[in-house]
Amino acid sequence: MRLPSIPVKLALLSVSLLALAGLGATAWGWKSNATRSAVVAEPAMRPARVMEIAYHLRGRSVTMAGTVVPRIEATLGFRVAGKIVERLVDVGATVQPGQAIARLDPTDYRLAVDNARAALVSAEADWQRAKADHERYQALRNSPAFMAQTAELRQSTAATAEARVEQARSQLATAENNLAYTTLHADAAGVVTAVVAEVGQVMAQGQGVFKVARTEELEILVGVPENRLAAMRQIPGASFELWSDKGHKYAARLRELSPSADPVTRTYPARFTVVERPAFIGLGMTATLTFERSDLEPVANVPLSAIFQHGTQPAVWVVDRTSGEIALRDVVIARWRDDTAAILSGVKEGELIATAGVHKLEPGQKVRPLLQQAEAR
Repeated sequence: MRLPSIPVKLALLSVSLLALAGLGATAWGWKSNATRSAVVAEPAMRPARVMEIAYHLRGRSVTMAGTVVPRIEATLGFRVAGKIVERLVDVGATVQPGQAIARLDPTDYRLAVDNARAALVSAEADWQRAKADHERYQALRNSPAFMAQTAELRQSTAATAEARVEQARSQLATAENNLAYTTLHADAAGVVTAVVAEVGQVMAQGQGVFKVARTEELEILVGVPENRLAAMRQIPGASFELWSDKGHKYAARLRELSPSADPVTRTYPARFTVVERPAFIGLGMTATLTFERSDLEPVANVPLSAIFQHGTQPAVWVVDRTSGEIALRDVVIARWRDDTAAILSGVKEGELIATAGVHKLEPGQKVRPLLQQAEAR
């Protein structure tokens, strides 16, 4: 058998080396692809900001704007009819109890007093005469001229005359009262808020002339919306702050809550009695009323950025403490605020939830929790 020549051997050796190189390149490429596939299958865990759920019962401050008003604002008028001849106060005037504020023409009422006084003098004279006649006739009781029928008649005449004296005295007192009523007096300390009649005007009996707001007891009037009616009935106390005296709070107490809404504002008027009176407080001043209320059930406050909208239901991403895997869970929101939401149920005490980038997370994804230092309040 003839052996191959040297050139042929070299050619065969080259072919063998090329084949081995091809196999090595194929193996290295397969190993690289396998390594790349492993990297894609197990990506690095991304960091995520989380917070721990903590339920609590916490009081909430409710603030409403109100106005300082008097508890009593009365319309004052004359108790008799007549023509106004003098008005002594204007709107805004401060009045004291018993102070004269207006007068009627007293001429007719003085004449009525004179007539009643004259009638009383006449009645007293008739009674004195009838009384004397009765006494003189009683002195004849033991004489033949005494008649029982005449005695009874004179006794009746004297009694009638005495009754007429009492009647005349009452009529005189009434006339004097009517004369006194021609001067209108303030019945309590207050401020005149309106004048509805002027000098020269003829007033009917009881017709209003002034509106006077009493200042001995002041209140804060606020309009309560429908959604706060239940809380308003349960508050133990409140405080208020005047716009003109910021930084100082004073105690107030709910006195009255209207059962029907105001037809214009559609709010329910509530009146709070001023328990602690400021050094200076005026009618019509603006007041900020604040009262504390407690939640009926424990809630957990979380940032709005933690809420994920799952269809029509709010939800949060719950992060497993051990594996870092996240899961979407529906929650019930008790109330919404400008930057927080109060979770009523759906997550447990101590669980971690994601608070940022919730719309970029996916179920089953793993994250590295970064616990927030401060919780949402």
